Amino acid sequence: MFEAILIAGFGGQGVLSMGQLLAYAGMTDGRHVSWIPSYGPEMRGGTANCGVTISNRPISSPVVSEPTVLIAMNRPSLEKFEPAVVPGGLILVNSSLIDIRVQRSDVRAYYIPANELAEEIGSSKVANNTILGALLKLTGAVSIPAVEESLKKVLPARRHNLIPINLQALQAGMDFIEQQNQLLATQV
Repeated sequence: MFEAILIAGFGGQGVLSMGQLLAYAGMTDGRHVSWIPSYGPEMRGGTANCGVTISNRPISSPVVSEPTVLIAMNRPSLEKFEPAVVPGGLILVNSSLIDIRVQRSDVRAYYIPANELAEEIGSSKVANNTILGALLKLTGAVSIPAVEESLKKVLPARRHNLIPINLQALQAGMDFIEQQNQLLATQV
C-alpha cells in the first residue's frame, strides 16, 4: 500500500488539517507517514497545500512531487496540480467551487460537492472532511476508527464537541461515493 496525496486549496478550507488528520490516522494504523504543509503568507484566502504519504514501507522522500491522489478544493489548485498526478491516479474535485472538468483521460476523476454536503449536515466548515470521506471510500488509505481517534489529536480539546459533525461529514462523503458507484453500476 502506497499513497502520495496532494491536498490543495485556499487557506481556511481545512487543507492542512485534512493532511494532519490523514497523517495521524496513518500512524494510528501502524503505517509509515509523512506530512509536509505549504502555505502562502495570508491567514485566510491565500494558497495552502500539503503532501501526505502513507505507506506500508519506509518513505524515501517526504516530498509529494508525483501524487497518486490529488484533492483539489478550488479551481487554481486543480489547474496547477492536475498535470503532476501520475497516470492511473485519482483526482477528487470539490465541484462546489470548481466549475471545470479534469482535462486528462489517464486518471480517475470524481466530482464531490463538498460544500453542499457539509451544509446539508449543518456546517460548511466540514467540507474538507466530506471530501476526505470520499477519499477513504475510494482508496481505504486509512481506517475510519483511526480517523476518529486522530480527530482528538488534530482538534484542540476545546473543539472536541465538533468531533460528531466531523464524523458525519466523513460519512456524507463516503455515502456520496457509494451513491455515485451505484449510479454507474445501473448505467452499465
